[in-house]
Amino acid sequence: MPVIFVSKTNEIEGTLQCSPILNLTLTLNIRNASRKTPMTTASRRSNSRLDTLRKEAADCRACPLWKDATQTVFGEGPQAARIMLVGEQPGDKEDLAGKPFVGPAGQMLDRALEQAGIDRSKVYVTNAVKHFKFVPRGKIRLHQKPNTPEIKACRQWYERELASIKPDLVVAMGATAAQSVFGKITPINKNRGRLIDLDDGIKSLVTVHPSYLLRLPDADAKAREYERFVDDLKIAAELLRKSHAA
Repeated sequence: MPVIFVSKTNEIEGTLQCSPILNLTLTLNIRNASRKTPMTTASRRSNSRLDTLRKEAADCRACPLWKDATQTVFGEGPQAARIMLVGEQPGDKEDLAGKPFVGPAGQMLDRALEQAGIDRSKVYVTNAVKHFKFVPRGKIRLHQKPNTPEIKACRQWYERELASIKPDLVVAMGATAAQSVFGKITPINKNRGRLIDLDDGIKSLVTVHPSYLLRLPDADAKAREYERFVDDLKIAAELLRKSHAA
């Protein structure tokens, strides 16, 4: 039977004599040829995994904290990050902005990372708990420390972020972060300043949360503890340099 066809890809028009089956095959081939080729770059493929997790976490109802929080504050940073920083939970500014470490503690962290020789834009930053826990005091929302059930409920997101990124090093900043990373209560001072092995060859490092430095009332103590914090981050920077050289 005669078949008239038009190719949308190269504007060729003509007539063929073919069977009904061949006609169907020709029609499908022409339609497929007219479709745009999907983007398959490595960067697009790699980013889709974290994007998927972020979308899923936006609807998380694993604990009651979502009820009062503005939104889920998921982690942020490159898929191929070699360092993963884990904090406690989003604060007031992070809850409103939807991004981790953008408030005063984030500014302290940025300064310390720069002094340690670490580019924050190349680091993945997240929190053990993804919703802001607080008690209202008039117009102020006072931060409240997450409890163990809340940390456990949110640990699935840390585990999935870790599996997606596969960093060389996880830095647990503060007691809540350490509890999430190690799955148990982990004292900070007893474990800070040294590398600890996790599964799959990943290393971990325990240090204080930058908000701890902001709460210190004594200027000398604040300066001293800040230097210790930077020294801890320098351990992370040195690990990266050694892995680059290997």
